[in-house]
Amino acid sequence: MKKALLAILSAALMVFLAACGSSGSGSGDGETTIKVGASSTPHAEILKEAQPILEKEGINLEIEEYQDYVLPNDDLESGDLDANYFQHIPYLETSNKDTGYDLISLGAVHLEPMGVYSKNIKKVEDIQDGTEVIMGRNVSEQGRILSIFQEAGLIKIKEGVEPVDATLDDIGENPKNLKFNMDSEPAFLPDMYESEENSLVVINTNYALQAGLTPSKDALILEGTDSPYGNIVAARAEDKDNEALQKLMEVLHSDEIKQFIEENYDGAILPVDK
Repeated sequence: MKKALLAILSAALMVFLAACGSSGSGSGDGETTIKVGASSTPHAEILKEAQPILEKEGINLEIEEYQDYVLPNDDLESGDLDANYFQHIPYLETSNKDTGYDLISLGAVHLEPMGVYSKNIKKVEDIQDGTEVIMGRNVSEQGRILSIFQEAGLIKIKEGVEPVDATLDDIGENPKNLKFNMDSEPAFLPDMYESEENSLVVINTNYALQAGLTPSKDALILEGTDSPYGNIVAARAEDKDNEALQKLMEVLHSDEIKQFIEENYDGAILPVDK
């Protein structure tokens, strides 16, 4: 009877230990595993560069690549991911407000200066009256896009409105009568650039890079480096002090990763240390 009882307890202990090893916090051999969702370019590429550095620290980094801006936060909230890396703080705040999620930023890693592109328009002064501006449908980026056009002298945002909070309704002056169209999915904007040759198309840098565009060379207008839209690593609020995630941030802010960003993206991606 004692032997049978010991066998049962031993089996139960083994099941418990196995469960602990598959929870995402450990692998059973002293190695911690974290799963991070990321856009393919450049986020996943940067994470892949961090993998061997983290491995030396006993952390196994699994990368789940995404092609959209919705599922990464859904999967983070549900626990399918330990963190994600694809968004900036204004987008995160809008997502939390819309969904009721309690996701937080662990810090920014890089800035992707947003660009305005056109096949046929080569200079800002050549923009004609009534030109269409094609932009993504992300409400959280309206202020960012309008700020770019204001900096270029093409519009003015109404007095008293913070640029980061501005919407299309907050355009106070529009001397060229630009027609802002925000009906497109961000991933399809490079296709719009190819087909709508006389329009202005505002493209996120990750999608521009995937389409073979070099923002510093191909953009008609490029966002300034003082932008508050650095791309962050997000996590659930309960994991704010998670040691493995803190180590991930240390690595992403390391000289090795900064050098990788500076050498591989021709100024289209800029490292951020905050």
